[in-house]
Amino acid sequence: MTPDFKGEPEALKTVLQAGPDVFNHNVETVPRLYSTVRPMADYMTSITVIRNARQLSPGIKTKSGIMLGLGEEKPEVLAVMNELRDAGCDFLTIGQYLRPRKFNIPVVEYIRPEVFEEYRLKGIELGFRAVSSSPLTRSSMDAGSMYDA
Repeated sequence: MTPDFKGEPEALKTVLQAGPDVFNHNVETVPRLYSTVRPMADYMTSITVIRNARQLSPGIKTKSGIMLGLGEEKPEVLAVMNELRDAGCDFLTIGQYLRPRKFNIPVVEYIRPEVFEEYRLKGIELGFRAVSSSPLTRSSMDAGSMYDA
């Protein structure tokens, strides 16, 4: 898993030259919530990191992840999924946000398991090679089986 490198292409190239099996950068949330959830990051920079990884290393497998329960709406989640696929993302994890400490952002909503399953099926329909989507899914969840997909 990598940061967004603040959009710096040379840092991305350095990571790709190391030859990782999978390049991972998590978008974490929908664009509308970025200023609250990831105030030091930029959504389009995150999408661009995935796109650039694919362009710089066409054979590499790419992965991203998003957390639900922060106040996002279904159309926003679907738009992120579409943008990730358009950027060349192969694998996707979708999990429930759980507040790690009192000073972190509170959970807005606990998402029902059937909603996670809807997103998983939609992800497969969109062309992701594999999607792990459940309340307990975490970014590295099912990494081995995803890699073989």
